[in-house]
Amino acid sequence: MAADFWLDRPVFVTGCTGFLGSWLTIALVKAGASVVGLIRDEVPFSELRRSGYQDRIALVHGSVTDYKLVERALNEYEIDTVFHLAAQTIVTIANRAPLSTFETNVGGTWALLEAARRSPKIKRVVVASSDKAYGVHQKLPYTEEDALLGCHPYDVSKACADLIARAYTVTYGLPVGVTRCANLYGGGDLNWSRIVPGTMRSLIRGERPIIRSDGTLVRDYLYVQDAVCAYLTLAEQLERPEVQGQGFNFGMDDPQSVSAIVQAMIAVSDHPEIEPIVQGNAPNEIPEQYLASSRAKQVLGWSPAFTLAEGLRETMAWYREFLTGRAA
Repeated sequence: MAADFWLDRPVFVTGCTGFLGSWLTIALVKAGASVVGLIRDEVPFSELRRSGYQDRIALVHGSVTDYKLVERALNEYEIDTVFHLAAQTIVTIANRAPLSTFETNVGGTWALLEAARRSPKIKRVVVASSDKAYGVHQKLPYTEEDALLGCHPYDVSKACADLIARAYTVTYGLPVGVTRCANLYGGGDLNWSRIVPGTMRSLIRGERPIIRSDGTLVRDYLYVQDAVCAYLTLAEQLERPEVQGQGFNFGMDDPQSVSAIVQAMIAVSDHPEIEPIVQGNAPNEIPEQYLASSRAKQVLGWSPAFTLAEGLRETMAWYREFLTGRAA
């Protein structure tokens, strides 16, 4: 993070009470930014609220799909920088109820970008896409030159948001950067259907964790604090013409099978003897999906600071304290 870059800078964060949004907002407040957060639903156990940092930002209540609301917030708070993280992020929910996913992930993105285009003080916008936007490719790892071939509802919603973001740079000159992160993990993720929080909760309770798939799905996993650094780094460099309108992959470049990541969590738990339950039922999941992060390293100078073991240890400590009140 550049010294003093964020000091007194007006920043708008959509999805500020979400998993990544909480940690990003906390980092911005610590860096001295004047943060305005958009909140649709109250999330009582979000890390932003638990940490007390929600009381240190201005709050706008409503949906990112409400264009007039977003436009008012950007103009009345004289926003300089936007981080657009608000989204429906659960693949299983997207498969079961795609309409709300498309409305938030696609409609919310164009509403936000159109409001930003019409706000004269906006200097940079960072839009959260996903590695899922790439869909299925024969060649791995994915690079930024690969086409966005998402087929299932969540993947398609992120591919659409990604392309809309690029359109606003190419057509209107809006300085937008797009993040495509590997699977994020870390404290504060309360979506228990995901592999890391669900497994950690089971291990802390002394229960056998459940693997919904057959365990062979391959993903890259990125610690949430490294993702926060990625977002801030990209935003700080969006005045560079060669960065504007571009997507950047952020990952560890160290793909792991689901079975391997579960075993790594078991290894840092208090129950190394536990064996997982493998259900073998995960429809609409891409078998192998991982990124090459070389462009982010070469163009932005970003690289992850945490190893997988370090990130999992910190994450286990967070969930242990959250679930039991016992510090590591």
